[in-house]
Amino acid sequence: MDKILQDRIAIVTGGGQGLGQAICLRLAEAGCNVAIADLNEQTAKDTAEMICRETNRRAIAIKVDVTDEAQVEAMVNRVVSEFGKLDILVANAGILIAEEITEFPAEKWRAVLNVNLFGYFLCAKHAARAMKAQQKGVIIEINSKSGKKGSFKNSAYAASKFGGIGLTQSIALDLAESGVRVNAVCPGNLLDSPLWNAGPNSLFKQYARKWGISEEEVRKKYIDQVPMKRGCSYDDVCGAVIYLASDAASYITGIALSVTGGQEMN
Repeated sequence: MDKILQDRIAIVTGGGQGLGQAICLRLAEAGCNVAIADLNEQTAKDTAEMICRETNRRAIAIKVDVTDEAQVEAMVNRVVSEFGKLDILVANAGILIAEEITEFPAEKWRAVLNVNLFGYFLCAKHAARAMKAQQKGVIIEINSKSGKKGSFKNSAYAASKFGGIGLTQSIALDLAESGVRVNAVCPGNLLDSPLWNAGPNSLFKQYARKWGISEEEVRKKYIDQVPMKRGCSYDDVCGAVIYLASDAASYITGIALSVTGGQEMN
């Protein structure tokens, strides 16, 4: 299983840090050469250097805004030019802004949809063009359990992720006869990720302030909702990505795979 993706070429958007970085590293360990695409060029370069150093695979950094079609098209064209093909796209880039619906600034609501849904569409569109020409490829969207169930004071994110599942299914139908598979991975709460822990506006700090409880009590509250009694880890998500990208999943397309410890089962 170690080199299940030997010599395949992958793009990971939002690949410079957090979950995206973990996916990049895991793809490289499985045998991929990887293009790390990120709005933050420096984190993309750092991740590319780490992959080259630790895995002996090729990695390149690409600065890209996934909401800009010209940049997305250039990203795909560069990868195909440098590596000769594109086997895997992991559409991981995303943002989260949470507000109660009556207080949600419209421009912030639109921004979440723009990155999470429109950005996914653009990346899938241009990756699909390259993959159709090859008659082979895999597109994987990093979705969320919020794509399957409404999320409290988080309407923009949930709407973008519900839309992402519909988009995944629709693209899967468009591309099925071209040998291109399209699936989504829906993680549970990544309680040890920077989103939850880093900085003064981490989710743990935000929820602790809102609810008047400690950060440890917030963590317990979320863990208690999970039948397996732990948060989702990067390894959990990466394992699902590697499987769906591999030939072991060659008859699977159009699914949204829950990786939630039983919290979401459909």
